[in-house]
Amino acid sequence: MIINFELSLANRLYHKIPRLHFIEKIFELGYNLSMSILRIYTDGACSGNQNETNIGGWGSILEFGDNRKELHGGELNTTNNRMELTAVIEALKILKRDGLVIEIFTDSSYVASCFRDKWYMNWRKNGWMTSGKKPVENRELWEELISLVEKNKVEFFRVKGHVNLSSPNTNLAEHYKKFKQWNGDRFNMEDFIYITEKNNRADALANIGMDELR
Repeated sequence: MIINFELSLANRLYHKIPRLHFIEKIFELGYNLSMSILRIYTDGACSGNQNETNIGGWGSILEFGDNRKELHGGELNTTNNRMELTAVIEALKILKRDGLVIEIFTDSSYVASCFRDKWYMNWRKNGWMTSGKKPVENRELWEELISLVEKNKVEFFRVKGHVNLSSPNTNLAEHYKKFKQWNGDRFNMEDFIYITEKNNRADALANIGMDELR
């Protein structure tokens, strides 16, 4: 079941996206928030990444029980990493309650490793300098994302991007093996396929975000 949510306008350069009282709507349906998991699938993309002029896009999917919401947007003259960060930020920003149990699936090792390996704790301790004594790139986005993550109980999972599930040449067993190396044995093959499908959809949403700025 997909819910129609309240709309307002985003105030950034990228495509105006719906803001929604996602958790409030779900709460009205009688879900026990303390017992349920919100899943978020995200992806970012950038055409001409690292070039002076480029177009970036991001996509996010939020799932809570049978309820789903898709978001996307785009930004000019950005980077792939910034779009990966933005995809997670925008998904978390629409939540109107804190203390949620959230699983985030991303194909960005940049994003996943920061939280899984606690990079950000050293960045803070070192005055937002890397181990190589250089300023942390995209600091303003990292600070915003970290603040949102710390309001909830969030776990990050890494997914391989652009897996063609419909191709007979795709070795699903090998992809699943890699997925388990990254994330452990928590998810079975059926889970893996579903998660990969949603990651591919998030990628498609990111491309929609770019197309709307062309």
